[in-house]
Amino acid sequence: MTLLAQVQSGRAVAPRRIMLYGTHGIGKSTFGSMAEKPVFIQTEDGLGEIDCDRFPLAENYAQVIDALGALYTEEHDYKTVVIDSLDWLERLIWAEVCRKRGVQSIEDIGYAKGYAFALTQWREVLDGLSALRDPVNGRGMQIVLIAHAKIEKFENPETDSYDRYSPRLHKLASAIIQEWCDEVLFATYRVHTRQVDEGFDRKVAKGIGSGERIIRTTERPAHVAKNRLNLPDELPLDYREYAAFLPGAQPQTAINAPTTTAAQGANANG
Repeated sequence: MTLLAQVQSGRAVAPRRIMLYGTHGIGKSTFGSMAEKPVFIQTEDGLGEIDCDRFPLAENYAQVIDALGALYTEEHDYKTVVIDSLDWLERLIWAEVCRKRGVQSIEDIGYAKGYAFALTQWREVLDGLSALRDPVNGRGMQIVLIAHAKIEKFENPETDSYDRYSPRLHKLASAIIQEWCDEVLFATYRVHTRQVDEGFDRKVAKGIGSGERIIRTTERPAHVAKNRLNLPDELPLDYREYAAFLPGAQPQTAINAPTTTAAQGANANG
């Protein structure tokens, strides 16, 4: 067969690769638990209040790789794998780098090379997830990656530097994971500001929030985000709202699905 004969046309449909990051306790794990038939690879102990299937808490990097291998080689009916969370997985990866290099701290590796060495383990994790996602030779599983948020200073070459939210990961790891994912979603609370008169002709801005949880889907100066589904700029923090935009989804069915036990526990978990 010639190379031109192998040219494909049409839209390729494959399971999604999603990173959801946000502030502590906002409902990130609940979002993952609402995906189709999920199983969690937990690197932090925070799923106690969520009714979900999960591997034992991973205490080292090898146990994470073993869990990925088990999902690939053993029979099961899971449709989604959730890593909760990436920033705690990063600690296990750094510990693995230290073990291999015979040092106590990743900072003991000169010239910040330890963080570059850690990319070997990150790529191994992403390769394992890609194998699980492969609908032909793998398991056809959707990937959900959970991370906490941090505030970083962004050096924009076109403007003055400013603060923004980003995943709480080293910048090298964060870059390759964001590139790999189809969606990078920022979970936050809706906040409004208003000017309050404090007297003596002095006004200050006060933050006002109702507790409404939302997902930001498009990059803005205040946060990192992206999506390949032409999503609205924001959605309610509810997996069903996101799933309504997946190829082949029936929006009304997805959005109006019965409330799950996991959804009811959103206030209690990250």
